[in-house]
Amino acid sequence: MQVNEHLIRQAIEDRRILHQYPELSGEEFETSAFIRNRLEALHIEILDFEPPSVIGFVKGTNGNKTIALRADIDALPITEEGDKPYLSKNPGVAHMCGHDGHTATLLAVAEWLSIKGNEVEPNIVLIFQSAEEITPSGADNLIKQGVLENVDAIFGIHLWQGMEKGKIGLTHGPMMASIDDFEIMIQGSGGHGSMPHETVDPIYVATHVIQSLQSIISRKLNPIDSGVITVGKIEAGTTYNIIPDTAKLIGTIRALTPEAVDTLQSQMVQLTEGICKAFGAKGQVDFIIGTPPLVNNPSESRFVESVIRQSFGDDVFELIDPVMGGEDFSYYLQNKPGAFIFVGMGGEKSMYPHHHPKFDIDEEVIPDAIKLFIEIAKNYD
Repeated sequence: MQVNEHLIRQAIEDRRILHQYPELSGEEFETSAFIRNRLEALHIEILDFEPPSVIGFVKGTNGNKTIALRADIDALPITEEGDKPYLSKNPGVAHMCGHDGHTATLLAVAEWLSIKGNEVEPNIVLIFQSAEEITPSGADNLIKQGVLENVDAIFGIHLWQGMEKGKIGLTHGPMMASIDDFEIMIQGSGGHGSMPHETVDPIYVATHVIQSLQSIISRKLNPIDSGVITVGKIEAGTTYNIIPDTAKLIGTIRALTPEAVDTLQSQMVQLTEGICKAFGAKGQVDFIIGTPPLVNNPSESRFVESVIRQSFGDDVFELIDPVMGGEDFSYYLQNKPGAFIFVGMGGEKSMYPHHHPKFDIDEEVIPDAIKLFIEIAKNYD
């Protein structure tokens, strides 16, 4: 199947409009109005869910099964750099992750369904989801509202700069990591820098904690599992000759399985409290829980692999290694079978990584994303 040239042109036009008027997570009301107007013009039923998310529904020819296709619609608090003609017009906000491309792709699929829906047996739920980039998650919110109640399987696509253009891939299991942040407060006893023996120096204690955290990865986590502990910020002290009372460490942990998450968190608490006690300080670890690991259902992911091989060719499919970035599509996969798929676009036109101020998607891969969603809908039974 070749994607109609009109759909491609419309998708690129939509993407550039959305790119110029990005909105932050939870604030995508103009974006959702754009989506709603388009769906209404296509005579697609819009289900009753809280804005700014928009949920469309297309009845299948059989209707015994229902699948959901999801696009995220929010942008990031980043000032875009570059000179492209469709640069963001909203200061300090930009689509630096490709969600504009995802939205335009799903709108094109919606238009195809409005014309060719008689070629699709299952019912299709079109999820245009708010607030992927923040916690609380927009996906989790929609699930609590019941968006998956009658859904048998769900599929999502990410235009992915980290994969070679021309490739489409996924995993048959863990694919993206959990995202949990942490704050470690070390309480010591400050004093003058010339008399350290009269203090409990929290900065010195913090250096031991920071180095020891990596022993959790190397000595406590199962070697066949993956995990990351990164301290991204240290807050301590006010001047050059005073030992402060406290030091604060702020960072993130990532893992690919719930069991690994539990190991990292429990060991961080045990290690921090133990080290601090040994130096006469007190340590407290607080976690800011984010999204869980994204784990593809092997049955659905192998179905997608077969669709890619049959529709694009064996040389296009790539069985990828998991990545330690996170995605709130993970919430959907905790509740229903499904798969998340990367459509590769890495190359000259998309050379900067996601969330970089100069990031841009390669619009030449949008037809592949449209075709993939359509083929999934046509072949699911």
